[in-house]
Amino acid sequence: MNSGSIAFIIICAALVFLMTPALAFFYGGLERRKNVINTMLMAVIPLGLASILWVAIGYSLSFSGDGAWIGNLGHAFFNGVSTSNNSLHGLEIPDALFGGFQMMFSIITVAILTGSVVGRMRFTPLVIFMAFWLIIVYYPLAHMVWGGGFLAQIHSIDFAGGNVVHISSGVSALVLALVLGRRRDYTRLEYRPHNIPFVLLGAGLLWFGWFGFNAGSALAANGLAVHAFMTTNTAAAAAMLSWVLIEKITIGKPTLVGASTGLVVGLVAITPGAGFVSLWSSILIGALVSPISYYFISVIKHKLGYDDALDAFGAHGVGGIFGGIVTGIFTVPSLALEKGYAGVIYGSGKLLLAQLEAILFTIIFSAIATFVIIKVISLFMSIRVSDREEAIGLDDSEHDETAYPTFMGLDS
Repeated sequence: MNSGSIAFIIICAALVFLMTPALAFFYGGLERRKNVINTMLMAVIPLGLASILWVAIGYSLSFSGDGAWIGNLGHAFFNGVSTSNNSLHGLEIPDALFGGFQMMFSIITVAILTGSVVGRMRFTPLVIFMAFWLIIVYYPLAHMVWGGGFLAQIHSIDFAGGNVVHISSGVSALVLALVLGRRRDYTRLEYRPHNIPFVLLGAGLLWFGWFGFNAGSALAANGLAVHAFMTTNTAAAAAMLSWVLIEKITIGKPTLVGASTGLVVGLVAITPGAGFVSLWSSILIGALVSPISYYFISVIKHKLGYDDALDAFGAHGVGGIFGGIVTGIFTVPSLALEKGYAGVIYGSGKLLLAQLEAILFTIIFSAIATFVIIKVISLFMSIRVSDREEAIGLDDSEHDETAYPTFMGLDS
């Protein structure tokens, strides 16, 4: 055990925890006034739900056993998980701290997908969906990628959650949006963020927390953590500047929402390869992901007519897919997990092929599982609020709370 690494990962775990309330502010600011309470509560309820599930069965299902698809219940309720020793891959931190750090990832992942359904989904079925989604989608994927399962066995790599966190949540968000249908005013009104300072506050705290997310995934206070720290910041910076430039070219004016969105998609894109790609390539990754996500959010979404309300798929799904692909292109041989599995620019296509296979599997698995879960829930209860409740706002109809006491019910 290394006391420096233990202290470092405790801090990183706390930073990742902070990302969930940060996401609540980011999403809350983007949504309309009459739905801000509902939007923020949907994002933070995983702090309770996912934490308890992780301790009960999540850690065990993700990191116990040597199955290809999912672990076992040998460590249910952290049974036999040491607070002072490590039995996983010779790490410098105890198993319980590793489990606590990974718990924070499960919390933020299920919070991300709520962004696609704000303004129209009932709270109770959403919470039920979250519980089943964690068990059926997240824990198996975590085991397949980081627990030695199927996706690790095909030689794909995912430093901090491209497949496990962003692609899974983004694709699931899109499926939820399609099943629920569009908001009542989707084709008649322009939806504007109600509190742009909230958006920046959330984005800034996400950037801050992401250092724990990516640098902490080195699982030690070492040079790899430093490298991931630098690639993370560099990609976010490049993506923010790229998004602002795109807005200046396309609409003539840069926006704070655009800058905030750009930095987030940059963070998403670098996550799969933060510890594998070079610093110079992180500039390219950040600069290139913004136009791709921008195109999906501003053009593709409207052409296809789906209502991903806060662009969970456009930012996390698209950004995660792009990040996984470029990891297969830019992974440096000296940072690769296996000899011969470096990026395409270093002369080998084997890693890129493995990345594409893993991405395709994650998309199909997450989409099918999400569709089945939400359709089964819909057999037992209504998953969407009534037209009248949607018009009034979910803060009032679902929670009987008001974010702004002087607000009289008018919204645009």
